Amino acid sequence: MSYFDAASSAPLHPVARQALLASLDEGWADPARLYREGRRVRMLLDAAREAAAEAVGCRPDELVFTPSGTRAVHEGVAGALAGRRRVGDGLLVSAVEHSSVLHAAEVHEAAGGRVTTVPVTRTGAVRVDAYAELLRPDTALACLQSANHEVGTEQPVAEVAERCRAAGVPLLVDAAQSLAWGAVPGEWSLLTGSAHKWGGPAGVGVLVVRKGVRFAPRGPVDERESGRAPGFENVPAIVAAVASLRAVRAEAAAEGARLRALTARLRERVAAEVPDTEVVGDPEHRLPHLVTFSCLYVDGESLLGELDRAGFSVSSGSSCTSSTLTPSHVLRAMGVLSEGNVRVSLPVGTDGADVERFLAVLPGVVESVRGRLRGTDPDPSPAGPPVEELVVDALGKRCPLPVIELAKVIDRVPVGGAVVVLADDEAARLDIPAWCEMRGQRYAGESRTERGSSYRVVRLV
Repeated sequence: MSYFDAASSAPLHPVARQALLASLDEGWADPARLYREGRRVRMLLDAAREAAAEAVGCRPDELVFTPSGTRAVHEGVAGALAGRRRVGDGLLVSAVEHSSVLHAAEVHEAAGGRVTTVPVTRTGAVRVDAYAELLRPDTALACLQSANHEVGTEQPVAEVAERCRAAGVPLLVDAAQSLAWGAVPGEWSLLTGSAHKWGGPAGVGVLVVRKGVRFAPRGPVDERESGRAPGFENVPAIVAAVASLRAVRAEAAAEGARLRALTARLRERVAAEVPDTEVVGDPEHRLPHLVTFSCLYVDGESLLGELDRAGFSVSSGSSCTSSTLTPSHVLRAMGVLSEGNVRVSLPVGTDGADVERFLAVLPGVVESVRGRLRGTDPDPSPAGPPVEELVVDALGKRCPLPVIELAKVIDRVPVGGAVVVLADDEAARLDIPAWCEMRGQRYAGESRTERGSSYRVVRLV
């Protein structure tokens, strides 16, 4: 089985395993106590903090360990907003932030705060000028991930941090996906990370708050971790997390170059060998190990299931593979196809032969899924002379079926004619415009109907 989902959780690094087992015997006591066992654990914790701070690029007293990366984000957002409440209640986030940031924003908005969302380009990156234009005198905090977790696009953090500093607004960077590959550049103010993304054990996050940033921890606090992450520290897991971060950093340059070559091969071959497929994300400014593509006329759940049976563990932003049955907010913000979406994120040490085997299997798997879907529904309109407008009733059908039915009939209207698709699946709102972009047709807009929406497509070619 080839595991290609490191962006969700990387396999435990061998160095992390060794450090965890070794520190279980030494790191069980309370590091706040003054007796011998406590002092020994305190030394382990302090050494881990110093090593983590060196890797992140901050002072040791600016970094605390949290029970997870998500908790680090929540504590960081809430604490920074509370610390600057006299400035205002504005929170600025990009449209493609991790759900942990967006959930924190929802809580802030529900409490009466103001949240402004910065749009992104089709590659998933914010424009620096557009981001800076949304900074206001009452903006208390800005958030920008270092690299996107679904498509791998790197964000212009250093440039945005410079604009935020000029405006007097602290910038929180979610660096969960990029810390394995290097320190985050720029004069950011707060930073978060998650150990299981770089090969450490789950249950360890990091939160950095630079000196001079106003910060007020929310909720009950205690004396541990500067009051920013209450509760007993899991010292063995922390030691293992930092050991793995140092280990992956030591090999990041060489391994990053090797994996970048493999993902470049994936980007090129998938686009060339799988028809009606779009590789998404920035082709240059991207994480070295991650590539994402979307296939027309494919049910994402079926595609992932077939790839799993073929021996490949991959993930997806397709709505049909999520518990919410709504399209990925990242893909929606980018305006790209959501159904049939596959994210391949290669762990450290991935063999090139496994990538070749994936490339050999993928075209057949996609065609097999497409064939089954196309065979489940009869052609919705009879053959006949072209008409100026056709209506396709796809109500009650999940994507990609509305898109499949649109593709079946588009040639039955003349150039300049229109197809109107009736659909009540939320994914159609994203996938029909994305289909038009991929196939050179014109998307003429959406109208609400009693049971759903109607989507108008004008034939151009």
